[in-house]
Amino acid sequence: MVDKLLSRIGFLALVASTFLAALFCLFSFNGSAAEPRRVLLLHAFGHAYSPWSDMAGSFRAELIKKSAEPIDLYEVSLDTARVQNADDEAPFLEYIHALLAGRKLDLVVPIGAPAAHFAQRNRALLSSAAPMLIVGADRRRIPGNSLSENDTAVLLDLDLPAYLANILQLLPETTDVAVVVGNSPVERYWTSELRRDFQPLADRVHIEWFNDLTFDQMLERAAAMPPKSTIFWFLLSEDAAGVPYSQDSALEAMRKVASVPLFGMGDYEMGRGIVGGPLMQIQKLGNQAAEVALRILTGEKLSNINSPYVLFGAPIYDWRELRHWNISESRLPPGSVVAFREPAVWERYRWQIAGVITLLLLQAAVITGLFFERRRRHIAELKLRERLMEVIHLNRSAVAGALSASMAHELNQPLGAIQSSAEAAMLYMKADPPNMARIEQILTNIMRDDERAAKIVSHLRGLLKKKAETELEQFDLNDVVHDTLEIVGPEALRKGIELKACRATGALPVRGDRIQLQQVIMNLVMNGIDAMHDCGRAPKQMRIDTALIAGSTVEVCVADSGVGVPPDRLNQIFDAFYTTKHHGTGLGLSIARTIVETYGGKIWAENGAEGGAVFRFSLPVAAN
Repeated sequence: MVDKLLSRIGFLALVASTFLAALFCLFSFNGSAAEPRRVLLLHAFGHAYSPWSDMAGSFRAELIKKSAEPIDLYEVSLDTARVQNADDEAPFLEYIHALLAGRKLDLVVPIGAPAAHFAQRNRALLSSAAPMLIVGADRRRIPGNSLSENDTAVLLDLDLPAYLANILQLLPETTDVAVVVGNSPVERYWTSELRRDFQPLADRVHIEWFNDLTFDQMLERAAAMPPKSTIFWFLLSEDAAGVPYSQDSALEAMRKVASVPLFGMGDYEMGRGIVGGPLMQIQKLGNQAAEVALRILTGEKLSNINSPYVLFGAPIYDWRELRHWNISESRLPPGSVVAFREPAVWERYRWQIAGVITLLLLQAAVITGLFFERRRRHIAELKLRERLMEVIHLNRSAVAGALSASMAHELNQPLGAIQSSAEAAMLYMKADPPNMARIEQILTNIMRDDERAAKIVSHLRGLLKKKAETELEQFDLNDVVHDTLEIVGPEALRKGIELKACRATGALPVRGDRIQLQQVIMNLVMNGIDAMHDCGRAPKQMRIDTALIAGSTVEVCVADSGVGVPPDRLNQIFDAFYTTKHHGTGLGLSIARTIVETYGGKIWAENGAEGGAVFRFSLPVAAN
């Protein structure tokens, strides 16, 4: 029993699902086969004529966007509506009949008053059953009693005096206003309306009307408007000569030649040369009309539809025109919108400027850091130079100390000679008669020995002199070698070393500190004397040579006959604190290299072919 019951339930479920699927397919087929809603748009001045083309574009886009059903749009341009000649309407009616042959209209939408009047006159011939939605006409042009039960409208309510009031608020010094309006029947109607509504302000400004001019004459007048004048562009579809014009291109042409500001009537003219103000809202009108059309197409009764008039929105102004005509934004009404405002340089190039500023700040920081680093380095160099001068002085003092015994012995000789000569002179003076000739000779010897002693003391004083700065001068290096030999000669003689010099025949001009270069030669000589002291080699010889190399370099060579320098240590002996002597400080050769390199030279060492060490240094020849 249970099994039979379950099988029956399954069969009933299968039948129900099949039935529901059939219904779904049926409704899907009917939905896809449903005819679209057909809407006829009647243009009064052609598809591309503002503002009606802008209204139609906004209406069309909004209608298609929000409609849940497909919309089939038909558009017809009634160019003869410019003159409203009833005899010329028959071809348009025939065209519409041919266009809609066999098709049922769901809605007729005239755009603008001329198209609305055409549809009302030919209602029976178009489609008497189709509802009519009039869009974009002013309430003056479509009175309520002209609408049938099958009609409704989305109309404008143009506040004409507000246009002129806006001009006088922004430019209170205005004395003349030129009104651009055409000469078609529609424009003649609006000319009379404007004259009537502007009349209360006629005593404040002079109003000039362009409706009796050709467009070329309008351009000439616009270019020659007097100061404190403005131009109000209302509507131009046809000039006094009957020549039709495109509203947009004509407005832009006048803006190019106008010598005074231009004001307009609708927001569709923004960006084409008008300053702005309270304007007709074209997009809002099209959107509102599309909402009403959707209500009609969904079956709502026209008697329930009461669309409000489309009024001016918030005043809107072109920032570029305000700047061009030097109109202060402080004069704009409260709540105004300023369009086309160009961003400031900072707003437009914010990241680029921030990047440049950051780069400049980084560069400034680097430059500041380098400046302080340079200053610190300069201070460090000064301190280093001071320390170096102290080390150089200490080195000279150490050399002087090492030469003290020889210097004392060398100084005792002239002092002893002076004493002996003085005693002899005393004896000759006591003779009777005194031997004046002998006394004179003895005094000459005393002067010679005194000069020699003074020279020894002078050399020692120069060696021990402490200086804070180097004293640059130009001198002959041969003289420095000679003075050095005068100082170290006694020490070499005391240690049994034969000291020879072979100086270049010509002068060897160099530029530097004389005492420091003397110290270099003395360090090299004393280094050689120490190297030969305990070598047990005979004979012990040292040679100092000077030469001029290629006419641009002076070279000094100090060679000894000692044990030489280990080949693997030749590159280290000029390093600070490196020494091979038990009593050495390791600063002599390092100081020598520092001094030589300070004056643009170089110093190096090598071993002689017959033994011993050879030290050389070179300096550039001083320019005359």
